[in-house]
Amino acid sequence: MYRAAVEDIAFTLKRVAGLKPALDAGTFGDLGEDLVDAILAEAGRFATDEVAPLYKIGDEHGAVLKDAAVTTPPGWKELYRRWIDGGWNALSGPEEFGGQGLPTMLAVAALEMWNSAAMAFGIGPTLTMGAVEALDKHASEALKAKYLAKLVSGEWMGTMNLTEPQAGSDLNALRARAEPVGDGTYRIFGQKIFITYGEHDFTDNIIHLVLARLPDAPAGTRGISLFLVPKFLVGDDGSLGARNDVFCSGLEHKLGIHASPTCTMIYGDGFGGAAPGAIGWLIGEENKGLACMFTMMNNARLAVGMQGVAVAETATQKAIAYANERRQGKAAGYGGAGMAPIVHHPDVQRNLLTMQALTQIARAISYSCAHAIDRARVAGGEAAANWRDRANLLTPLAKAFSTDVGVEVASLGVQVHGGMGFIEETGAAALYRDARIAPIYEGTNGIQAIDLVARKLPLGGGEHVHRYIAELKAVADAVRISNVEGFGRTADALDQALDDLTEATRFLQKLMADGHLDAAQAGATPYLRLISLAAGGAYLAQGGLADHSRVPLCRFFAENLLGETRALKERVTGGAESLAAAGKALISA
Repeated sequence: MYRAAVEDIAFTLKRVAGLKPALDAGTFGDLGEDLVDAILAEAGRFATDEVAPLYKIGDEHGAVLKDAAVTTPPGWKELYRRWIDGGWNALSGPEEFGGQGLPTMLAVAALEMWNSAAMAFGIGPTLTMGAVEALDKHASEALKAKYLAKLVSGEWMGTMNLTEPQAGSDLNALRARAEPVGDGTYRIFGQKIFITYGEHDFTDNIIHLVLARLPDAPAGTRGISLFLVPKFLVGDDGSLGARNDVFCSGLEHKLGIHASPTCTMIYGDGFGGAAPGAIGWLIGEENKGLACMFTMMNNARLAVGMQGVAVAETATQKAIAYANERRQGKAAGYGGAGMAPIVHHPDVQRNLLTMQALTQIARAISYSCAHAIDRARVAGGEAAANWRDRANLLTPLAKAFSTDVGVEVASLGVQVHGGMGFIEETGAAALYRDARIAPIYEGTNGIQAIDLVARKLPLGGGEHVHRYIAELKAVADAVRISNVEGFGRTADALDQALDDLTEATRFLQKLMADGHLDAAQAGATPYLRLISLAAGGAYLAQGGLADHSRVPLCRFFAENLLGETRALKERVTGGAESLAAAGKALISA
């Protein structure tokens, strides 16, 4: 059974990602460590005692669609009600609309716990929080007044409607259309697929944020607008009115996260005898919808990264517990009677330590991204711009590396369980199934890598990433002069990894400057892993400097895993030509 890793979460937030110095400096007003600790402890209790026990029911029962209505697994609707009654949906919401206005770091930490306990549960509120941010930043005052308070509280949930059958990640191909009525409303027509929690029984209204094209819109992404389309129309007094012309026509049968309804949504088909065309309201400006939606997508990308961290944490806990119980064979270092618990075998230890290290690295990267978001929000002038650049740089790492880690660690968890991991009874396989979607949705990890190289490396005239690397090098220097014997060769390994990162970074920046975009994109995925491993090694070392009990894991990572950066650098700087040559054979005439 999962138990929230409150101590590791609090330590990473405060001592690695930067929350404690910010609290000490009064960056977040009156917020202090006592309140932070209380929030984390209660979130941990709720995740452990209330969410986790319903995970297996959700996985086995799944969501059920009948007559365009979705029923969630037994106990889940009541769980959601207890969750919003606890104020968890409002944790970082705007205070003007009933939110608590707490830092993103705390919301992200709590999000890790919900997803560790049951990823299919944690993903639903994620999109509501994203909808809140998009509306708060871009919607009219009238729309805010009507919808935000109930979205902030969680009384209503929100969705994000981008994908269509012919248009996956390429939003240029969107066909959904919006026709102006003349009274300030629009009629929305089209089909959207893969819509998470597009229909459910948690709340009595669902607020869809939908991308569509106006009749005279320019082609491509420059002609996309964003619309608010409620399941039920809302009166001026906030009461629910007629059912809107939007419904769920099907649920996907998925590899994992079975309890999360993944819906095909139909807009404008005359559902229930309604006049054709779902009634919607424009958010932001016409043809500027993608900028509004990206507010929501960036929020969702960090949240999906937390899903990777979350599944990795649960898989690690489960594997360590099993390895201490399961007895098999003899181990040289075991002095007990009979067969040794498999945790005594060096190869099992290697797997478990790899799981621990990768989980902690992904957590540190994701929390550091959240910290940058928070600092950008409260800072002013040049400092705010610098923190925004940092958040932008770390977002693709948080999303892509963390979700890759989720799959990798869950797979290692199956391996530690052996044959028992390949069957459903232990639950290791379920975590692996759940984890596999996260590298795909909210922009595949390949897209995240291209975004990192094409859009984020040029930030600050190309120097922001080098300032970040310099900060990581300062950690390596601190390890070297610390005289902590347990670090072993950590400083040397960090220096080498950061040199690899610097060389690969300058190589890609030159390719981009010279217009060799294909060659730069060929190196994007290995580069994302390279920068994540190098940064992660520094974050582990920073944790070791703050708490010497964490030094052994840092040293293990530095001396056993960090050397991968050299091979990744070679793939970045020397792999493009062979990739292009061999890739031609894959292309059909």
